Amino acid sequence: MSEGTRVLVLNAGSSSVKYQLIDMLDGARLAAGLVERIGESAGRLAHTPRAGGRRELRQVFPDHFAALKAVAEELAADGLGLDSPDLAAIGHRVVHGGKRFTEPTVITDEVLKEIRRLIPVAPLHNPANITGIEVARALRPDLPQVAVFDTAFHASMPEYSARYAIDKAVADEHRVRRYGFHGTSHQYVSRATARLLGKDPAEVNVIVLHLGNGASASAVSGGRCVDTSMGLTPLEGLVMGTRSGDIDAGVVFHLHRVGGLSVDEIDDLLNRRSGLRGLCGENDMREIMRRAEEGDADARLAFDSYVHRLRKYIGGYYAVLGRVDAIAFTAGVGENAAPVRAAATAGLEELGIAVDPELNSVRSGEARIISPAYSRVAVAVVPTDEELEIARQAFALVHREAGSSED
Repeated sequence: MSEGTRVLVLNAGSSSVKYQLIDMLDGARLAAGLVERIGESAGRLAHTPRAGGRRELRQVFPDHFAALKAVAEELAADGLGLDSPDLAAIGHRVVHGGKRFTEPTVITDEVLKEIRRLIPVAPLHNPANITGIEVARALRPDLPQVAVFDTAFHASMPEYSARYAIDKAVADEHRVRRYGFHGTSHQYVSRATARLLGKDPAEVNVIVLHLGNGASASAVSGGRCVDTSMGLTPLEGLVMGTRSGDIDAGVVFHLHRVGGLSVDEIDDLLNRRSGLRGLCGENDMREIMRRAEEGDADARLAFDSYVHRLRKYIGGYYAVLGRVDAIAFTAGVGENAAPVRAAATAGLEELGIAVDPELNSVRSGEARIISPAYSRVAVAVVPTDEELEIARQAFALVHREAGSSED
């Protein structure tokens, strides 16, 4: 295998590809970028090398092969081409790994076949992830390609947490259970929170709140996930930008039988026209907070509903863990929306949870504690880094396998 120290991380969506090239010697980003509107009439590639000088390319990218070929050309222009001997692996974000894939995995034809078999439980994500893998393998068939699964970190959940209380035989036949998502973020942030506290992750219990347009919570005990809010799909759990989160399953039957909505229409409603957008017509938390401050009742309802669900999960996961050392806010809303952090923790002093208003108001890209010194539970803001986590896992795997082959 290559003695290289660089990992290219790819996150392929249905019409986009995000990428980062990371040097594992020091974790430095050598380049990063995004190709969007693949297959449309006006595509765009935005590429930023480490040295600066962001470049933008506007052209038609008819498919993912054309998009990744353009990415390879941009990297080559910076002396970072895909043919470089410094490239050790390509790491792929794969959303759903089911029960089989609980660790980063070198991609083979058999692995790819299994990822394809999981499409029914991740129809919006796994097909795009597969496309990215297939194209990358075509461009560098000699290079190790590693799948890092969103669901893997949550595979440590005990059965009583992962199981839904439905007929066991039916559940097993159709692979119905709680898998969880955002796993690379929850893993990275829980570990980074332990470092912030100056402790070993094995000693720390953390509630991680990953709050972006998609949002999820996890209860992490000693570095292992014991519960998480998303389930079979990313629809369950917190109120999100466009997803409802927790909802009575009977609502689906009611909308179908009484409302006359088809299954596809209900799917679209709950995934794309619910959550914050469903409550106030907007899913950008910045705009919602602005409108709420100006007295908009719908925006206030959306904000309060969002925070109420957060508080329920904080309390529930406090009970699950028994002892909580820290609550970590991360992702776009978690890292930047101080009012959300303040509202989600307000009135929880009896649980040892408090936020210092001055510390909470500081904007920073660094991990930091925002709770007062007397607080029994540390409240932290910890920027997530899913790409670095994917790169770390991919790099560790290929070097571990190379070592094994030499024994």
